[in-house]
Amino acid sequence: MPTRVWDYLPEYEKERADILDAVETVMESGQLILGKSVRGFEEEFAAYHGLPHCTGVDNGTNAVKLALQALGVGPGDEVITVSNTAAPTVLAIDGCGATPVFVDVREEDFLMDTGQVAAAITGRTKAIVPVHLFGQCVDMAPIKRLAAEHGLVVMEDCAQAHGARHHGELAGTMADAGAFSFYPTKVLGAYGDAGAVITRDETTQENLQRLHYYGMEKVYYVVRTPGHNARLDELHAEILRRKLGRLDEYIAGRRAVAEHYVDGLGDLAGSHGLLLPRTAPGNEHVYYIYVVRHPQRDAILERLKDFDIHLNISYPWPVHTMTGFQHLGLGKGTLPVTERLADEIFSLPMYPSLPRELQDHVISSVRKVVTSL
Repeated sequence: MPTRVWDYLPEYEKERADILDAVETVMESGQLILGKSVRGFEEEFAAYHGLPHCTGVDNGTNAVKLALQALGVGPGDEVITVSNTAAPTVLAIDGCGATPVFVDVREEDFLMDTGQVAAAITGRTKAIVPVHLFGQCVDMAPIKRLAAEHGLVVMEDCAQAHGARHHGELAGTMADAGAFSFYPTKVLGAYGDAGAVITRDETTQENLQRLHYYGMEKVYYVVRTPGHNARLDELHAEILRRKLGRLDEYIAGRRAVAEHYVDGLGDLAGSHGLLLPRTAPGNEHVYYIYVVRHPQRDAILERLKDFDIHLNISYPWPVHTMTGFQHLGLGKGTLPVTERLADEIFSLPMYPSLPRELQDHVISSVRKVVTSL
């Protein structure tokens, strides 16, 4: 069987009885939309983060979009974020009618270069969206300081950082709101699309509750303000409730895989140029994906196919270079670090149920390829 960066089948085999029981629980409940499972997951996910509010939504893109709209972001506003992210982060900003404004990322950890944010603020800036990338958090202190000075809102994109901590604080709890994706590959993943927004602010929560339910408030068919059909369904909610109780176990499993990669590949950095992930100061990494770097990335990926190892790149095309964002007037050379990374980074297999024999196969194969370059 080919070795890929992610596979849900080993996890499903281990958890099959509980997952199928979750499905039975919902099917026998008599309510498939906005029932006990959604309410239960929202309460439990909020409690995990020590916050009072959570709104489940249908996917991570809408989690970002609705969170921004709930915080007052709209047409004419500018939102500062990064181009080294999955396109949905930026699509959600665009979906609010706002304009994304990009700052570069840091060479050492690929996270937002917070030293560039101040210069990006204009009279139209409404929000900052730090992306907690690949499993660890952006340094939030300078962002929060700038937001306070300029009257901006901050929304954390936590799609890749479930359970990650920054100086002891969980991702999603350090700003006005935190948006999560539960796409199947995530640290906490559903078996389809799902998402959520957490907040401590009552007004933001009230806005979210309207926005994700057509703009209605309690009474069906009565639209208070235009909204969306962006509800989390009962089946995914119940599965996520079960898996939430195992989130810390999943994180421990990912960290164990990461440690094994360090043991097997760590010596290749100096003499052979393979750079492994670096954890930023104050962070507790959860390794959503295990992103490494090498100047001969494309040659490595091609030769690993000879060992039946097929890997991904996150991300080969910076958002600001995509044709869909040509209207921003940005091109090659605008964000040099982001563009350089796009040519050199790739992901090794990473999921908590990754069998040790496959980890060893990846390590031995990467060693053979890298040392032969």
